[in-house]
Amino acid sequence: MSENLQFIYKEEFWYVSAFINSAIFNAFAKSKEIESLILNKLKSLIENDIYRKELRKDILDITKNITLQCKWVPYIENFPYKDENSERQFDTIGYFQFDVEYFKDNPVRKENLNPMLIQQVPYILLTILKDFADKEENEGLFLDIESPIFIFVTSNRTLPSEIVWNPANIEKYKKIISYWTEIYSGQWDDYSETLFNKRIENNLSNRLSELHYIRRNSGFIYMANENYKNFFESYMKPFVLDPTPKMRAVLFALRSINESLDLLFLKTQSELFQDLTTIEKKIKNLRLLRGLIQTNLSIIYNELDYNRRQHYTSILKYLLNEFEIEDIVNRINQKFDTIYAAIQDLYHKKSEENQERTERGLNLLNLLFGAGILADLAGVIMIALNLQEGGLFSNLLNGFISLVIIGILFTTIFYYIYVRVQSTKLDISHVVDAVIEDNYGNVVLIKRRFPPFQNYYALPGGAIEKGESPKKALIREIYEETNLKVKIERKINVYKKEGRDPRGNIHSTAYKCSIIGDSSSLKSGDDAKEVILIHKSKLKNYKLAFDHKDMIKDANLIE
Repeated sequence: MSENLQFIYKEEFWYVSAFINSAIFNAFAKSKEIESLILNKLKSLIENDIYRKELRKDILDITKNITLQCKWVPYIENFPYKDENSERQFDTIGYFQFDVEYFKDNPVRKENLNPMLIQQVPYILLTILKDFADKEENEGLFLDIESPIFIFVTSNRTLPSEIVWNPANIEKYKKIISYWTEIYSGQWDDYSETLFNKRIENNLSNRLSELHYIRRNSGFIYMANENYKNFFESYMKPFVLDPTPKMRAVLFALRSINESLDLLFLKTQSELFQDLTTIEKKIKNLRLLRGLIQTNLSIIYNELDYNRRQHYTSILKYLLNEFEIEDIVNRINQKFDTIYAAIQDLYHKKSEENQERTERGLNLLNLLFGAGILADLAGVIMIALNLQEGGLFSNLLNGFISLVIIGILFTTIFYYIYVRVQSTKLDISHVVDAVIEDNYGNVVLIKRRFPPFQNYYALPGGAIEKGESPKKALIREIYEETNLKVKIERKINVYKKEGRDPRGNIHSTAYKCSIIGDSSSLKSGDDAKEVILIHKSKLKNYKLAFDHKDMIKDANLIE
């Protein structure tokens, strides 16, 4: 038997996890739109679109000979997740499945396909999907585009053929097997023996005519041609392929909950965020989501307990371990404990602050009520008002006493109300934002470095520091974030709609500004990843943070 081995490519399956809001996003209809978009984009690629110069011609060749179908597969419905960064709401977790085949009607061309070539197209696909998800009309879609697209590659033929996949032959051909088991790994000749050995571990097949490997970002299945025809659709897809994207969707959901907990913890440490009741509601919802995931995991654990298909249960056990589901669940549980402790500390601190704010007014009222003074004064008033008619001096004196006592009562009540109003006002934080337009109709936007709305474009601005006027704060924040000096032309409006800022009850005053000089000094500061000039005619295509698009509309720059 030859020492060389070649797996012949058959087809592949791509999976992308996603949240959707089914009230505003029809994923089933959109899957066809995504399918058409990807096919058009791939078939219109040019060489400059491809990073790997040495592979450009081959990649253009396969993308022009691709067959692709996309469908939406819901996994957990009634899953009310709210993204803490963007404040978008979703109700379903699932995944988009892409059935892919290169050179479908040309088996000879398939023989030249190798893992290095196969891994290139999903990288391009991620960029296409990111642009798709960023469109305003796709607000109800949250794709997992931080992870590589999961690829399952299949083969139904080898050269030489009819290899018995016992441990000896797996060891013998481990180098070529290892290239297919992790599609994203590349194919370098200087890989170590240790790495080859690691990659050929955990062959999940229970037959000598098959190979099944599942890794964190890709999987490989080889089945002899007769087995492929007879068992791939009926067994391999439902019991090996389908559980994998479901488990990856669970991982995406858990990661999202984990990130939300991180953001909520940061909010508890932010001076801008004061609304602890809102945090508690968010925590309660995240606990519900954790419970829904654990309920679905319980179904899997029940399969492990009662299902007698050893091959299927070995796949499930392996997936739970490969995606480290138990570890991330434990980390989430620890974060719940941490954030509960932080909330208790904040309640204690807030209680002390409120007590200090209202101490004078409450102490006065407590003194008056506690000592019975108000009751006695009220009694005196009643007596004074009901005194029988006496002399002129007596009547004047009684009237004066009554007025003094009534004045004390009203002053005390007014002071108490004033203190309560001031206490409520102290729960409001104030920020400023700037709509800066240059002489050419361009508007300055920054890309936010930190949550909420991390990586979203926004207007320059920030918090007003203690003792600082709004206009001074605005000029300072603009310079820190954009390196620009500006002239404040006019106040646009004050924005204080409930829920406008996920950090709490934060009121923003927006100003229309112009640049002093030109924009040549424009550069991003510490709080901005990027600063750009966008012509106002293009702003409608941008998803902006907070209610900043409303500010631009109120500045009469867009309709």
